[in-house]
Amino acid sequence: MSFVSGFIARLGDPRISKHLLREEGEVVVDEVTHHWFAYLRPGAEGLLALVLLVASWFVAIAVAWFFIIVAAGLLLHASWGGLAVLRDRFVITNMRVFRVHGVLSQSLATMPLSRILDISVKKPLHGRILGFGHFCFESAAQEQGLRDIRYVGRPDDRDLAIQRVVQRAGLRGPRVPN
Repeated sequence: MSFVSGFIARLGDPRISKHLLREEGEVVVDEVTHHWFAYLRPGAEGLLALVLLVASWFVAIAVAWFFIIVAAGLLLHASWGGLAVLRDRFVITNMRVFRVHGVLSQSLATMPLSRILDISVKKPLHGRILGFGHFCFESAAQEQGLRDIRYVGRPDDRDLAIQRVVQRAGLRGPRVPN
C-alpha cells in the first residue's frame, strides 16, 4: 500500500472497534459505508475546482486570482465533504446498531436492538437502479441521532442482516439457534 492510500485509509477510519463492548461479547455483524453515489457531490465540486484552475490560465491576470481563490475554496469544501462521507459509518452488531460520523469532532448515536420498532427502507428510482437506499429507524423515543441513514448500498441485504440479528437475539418471536 502506498503512502498516500495508507494516509487516506487512516484519515478515513473512524475506529469502530473502540466503540465495541468486547467484554460483553459484542461483535460486528456488518459495517456499512456509504454507496459511491454519496461521493458525487464532493466529486463534482472537485471537478469544478479543477476546471476553474485550468480556466485561470486562459484569462487576464487581474481576473485569474479570483478563479484560483474560488477553486481553492471549492477544492477545500469538496475534500471536507468527501472526508465526511468517508468517515460516516453505520454498524450492525449482535447487540445494537450505531452510527459514527464526523471529521474533527466525532458523534456516536446508538440504539439497542430491543428498541428498534420498525425499519423503513426507501429506495428512490435512481437508488433502485444503482443499488442503494435509505434507512429510517423508528424507536420508542422518536428523537434520536440514529433515525435516517442515507445512501446505504445493498439496502435489502442490510435490512435482512438486522432482522436476522434481532431474531437471533430472541427479541421478536421465538429464538433462532445460531
